[in-house]
Amino acid sequence: MNIPSSMHYIESKNDPQNMSLATTPIPTLTSGDVLIRVEAAGVSRADIAQRKGKYNPPPGASPILGLDIAGDVVAKDDSVTTFKIGDKVCALTNGGGYAEYCAVPATQCLPWPKNYDAIHAAALPENFFTVWANLFQQDQLKKNESLLVHGGTSGIGLTAIQLAKEFAGKIYATAGSTEKCQACLAHGADFAIHYREENFETVIHHITKEKGVDVILDMVGAAYFEKNIHCLAINGRLIEIGLLQGSKVERFDLAILLAKRLTIMGSTLRARTTKEKAIIAESLYKTVWPVLNQGRCKPVIDKIFPLKKVTEAHRLMESSQHIGKIILVTE
Repeated sequence: MNIPSSMHYIESKNDPQNMSLATTPIPTLTSGDVLIRVEAAGVSRADIAQRKGKYNPPPGASPILGLDIAGDVVAKDDSVTTFKIGDKVCALTNGGGYAEYCAVPATQCLPWPKNYDAIHAAALPENFFTVWANLFQQDQLKKNESLLVHGGTSGIGLTAIQLAKEFAGKIYATAGSTEKCQACLAHGADFAIHYREENFETVIHHITKEKGVDVILDMVGAAYFEKNIHCLAINGRLIEIGLLQGSKVERFDLAILLAKRLTIMGSTLRARTTKEKAIIAESLYKTVWPVLNQGRCKPVIDKIFPLKKVTEAHRLMESSQHIGKIILVTE
């Protein structure tokens, strides 16, 4: 396969207006890598944070934005036996997705599910790796347990709702508009709370008859911390995966943690080792990919932009007006 010596990519600076197409050499492969010709790439909150200098790539990772991609394998390290040239894959990258080519460890790649295109395949990796690792591997959310998902119409939120509907119990979600609440319900939530008009803590206490929920998946952070704790049932678990509204909780009475026997967990995906990400990928392929192949839990796409219009994509993400995943496509 003819691979050029250079490629287009998005050069980013702190302001979305300063993102632009630039040219750089094709990535070189290291042991265990495949080279993917990128057809589509997902846009995430992590990309926004990195662009602003608040979420630096791990050592050795590409400084180019973009953590999930879909395309075809055009080259591979000799040690790779799981994929062949021409295979259609999606991948959780360590960086480098906003480009025409991206080098990724083969163990972080998965085949496109049945009847998927590049756009829907690119919407899978970051959201599905994050939700699966936190809710089902780390937390071990069970079939009969209840879940509260904040940011229910984000890519992460809708993924969590759909996977919890498939594998767990009752699902509650918060969202910032009537339209977004309806989207949560349409994709599997049992109850959606319009947080701009209702106090979610009060609503959860009412609809659970004061019991609370077993698990909360939160990306808001400090602003929701105390309310989240009060929403949890006995032996409840709070999973923090984002800090959109702060990281510091100034004052809090720890006695409630003891009284309710609560667990607080937190994690980021990008800093995990290749081996850890490989374990998540293997589990997804074994348990979730059969569901995707049957047409269930398909990712929700909000809008598609050409790579050169990345500024518009980031503005949409920062506006929080989207429902589902925002995708960039190469031309």
